[in-house]
Amino acid sequence: MTGAPSIPESSLDAALHNPTRLAVAAFLSACAEAEFAVIRDHCQVSDSVLSKAASALETAGYVEIRKGHVGKRPRTWLVLTPNGREAMARHVTALQEIVAAARSAACALGRQGGSSSL
Repeated sequence: MTGAPSIPESSLDAALHNPTRLAVAAFLSACAEAEFAVIRDHCQVSDSVLSKAASALETAGYVEIRKGHVGKRPRTWLVLTPNGREAMARHVTALQEIVAAARSAACALGRQGGSSSL
C-alpha cells in the first residue's frame, strides 16, 4: 500500500510481547512490589506459567525477584526495575502508535472510498 504509515514494530520489546509477561509488567508498573500469588491470581495463570514469565523478565533485566519468609512460610516478591519501567513505557507507546497508524490508514481508506468489509 503506498502512502501507508509504517508500523514501528522495531519499537516493540520482544521481552514484553508475550501476553503474560506484558500483564505482569503492567501489574508491577502500578506498585512498588507485589507478592507472587497476588500477581498469579491477577493474571489468572498457574504458578509455573508465572514463574517462567518472571524468569524471562528477570533475564531481560526488567524484574527483580526477591525471596523471603512471612513467619515460617516462604514468599516471593517481584519488583519492576527502572529498566523494566522504561521498557514498559516504550512498549506501550509503540502499541499506541500501531493503533493510531491503523486508525489513520482506515480513515484514509474510508475517505478514498475503500471498503472495510472482506
